[in-house]
Amino acid sequence: MIVPHEILWLLLAAAVISGTGWFKFLYFISVGYGFSVAGCGAVMLVLFSGRMPPGCLLLCVLLIVYGCRLSGFLLFREIKSASYKKALPELTKTSRPVTVPFKFIIWVSVAVLYVMQVSPVFYRLYNSAAAPGGIPVDSRWAYVGAAVMAAAILLESTADFQKSRAKKENPRRFCDRGLYKLVRCPNYLGEVLFWTGCFLSGIGALQGAGQWIIAAIGYAAIVYIMFGGARRLEIRQNKNYGADPEYQAYVNKTPVLIPFIPLYHLEKYTFLKG
Repeated sequence: MIVPHEILWLLLAAAVISGTGWFKFLYFISVGYGFSVAGCGAVMLVLFSGRMPPGCLLLCVLLIVYGCRLSGFLLFREIKSASYKKALPELTKTSRPVTVPFKFIIWVSVAVLYVMQVSPVFYRLYNSAAAPGGIPVDSRWAYVGAAVMAAAILLESTADFQKSRAKKENPRRFCDRGLYKLVRCPNYLGEVLFWTGCFLSGIGALQGAGQWIIAAIGYAAIVYIMFGGARRLEIRQNKNYGADPEYQAYVNKTPVLIPFIPLYHLEKYTFLKG
């Protein structure tokens, strides 16, 4: 499988931006994550400027909006939220010492993962530029994917707003209003939807087994990570609210991540790592 040299620019951008994790380890997978995705979107705009189909332009813009919104929110919460600052030591605990070699492995791994996640958009651009007239085989899926990605951004933004407002009113109570009546982790649901849209955007453009494998691994990995994150959140909330009868009633009737699917608990699934 030949890797286009243009994708190395995306890898460089992801590596530089996610390198903020050397300053604070959590940033490898939080602030550095969102800004890396945005950076990849910006790099694609530059690489393929002048030969950018409208659907691809929309996809790149959505990657930038998504990444900047996510990392901007995380930074704002870290600076402004006293409860988050208090919980941060527990959130940043790792199962092994954070040595320099370990940091390096994480750094390289996340940079590669972020590029794999955005690869459906990259390959649509790359294959479109190489096609006769610069027209992709089927551009309709670009708009389908973009619609799902836009809906996901709206869902995540709404969920974050609803939880922030609920915590301001009662910092010691779990959130069960708005989207949290639908699922317990609507922001993680938004993540899954966003990357589902990104993956869908590659249909009609991805060519050959290699491109499909890269895109599929990136998508499967982020879905796995989101389920792991939901499990980790469930464990933490069980510790904080487990003795509350209202919380027990809430978790036993509200799906953890996927609406209308009766999957209420993830704690027992130890293969999930968040």
